[in-house]
Amino acid sequence: MYQTLRKALKSLHISEKGMTGLETAIILIAFVTVASVLAYSVLSAGIFSAEKGKETVYSGLQSAQASTEVHGSVIGSSADNTTLDYIEFLIGLTIPDEKVDIASLVVNFYDSTSSTNVQTTTWGSWNATSGLWTSLISPGSTERGSANFLESDELHVIKVDVPAGFTPGAYDTFTVEILPPTGAALTVKRALPGHLEPKMDLQ
Repeated sequence: MYQTLRKALKSLHISEKGMTGLETAIILIAFVTVASVLAYSVLSAGIFSAEKGKETVYSGLQSAQASTEVHGSVIGSSADNTTLDYIEFLIGLTIPDEKVDIASLVVNFYDSTSSTNVQTTTWGSWNATSGLWTSLISPGSTERGSANFLESDELHVIKVDVPAGFTPGAYDTFTVEILPPTGAALTVKRALPGHLEPKMDLQ
């Protein structure tokens, strides 16, 4: 009788140990599940933040980097050898895979005292009208696509007529600012020599 009771109690004790182990396993599984969900949430938030940070960096680089640059000399012209009439220079892309809409450029003219916006004239033609600017594809440069776009290895000649009210003369400085639709502005600042010529390489 004693042995039978002992065996029954022993079996009951084993059964309780099994229940305890099952409860522990359930708690462990729940803990792992919750931890996995939290880890996934944290990783998702981190990836999202990293992507947003990358977009911000790329956007900042696109806004800060210059899309155009001057190629070669800046040529000034003076009909009376006293005041500057207009300037011309070549521009090209800083990044060959990009393109710039020439028709969307904004051109400003500055001297030491004042500034003004220079209006565009008909693309591809030049009539030397005061206060206008135009762009022509450079001789020897092959048109790669749309005529109004600066693309690939193209070079365009920018001609800017000095606006009315501005009379840059000997030793004066002036600045032409070109603002593309995207990217940093292209600034061309030059000083006139002591004696003006019909054609001058401005430094």
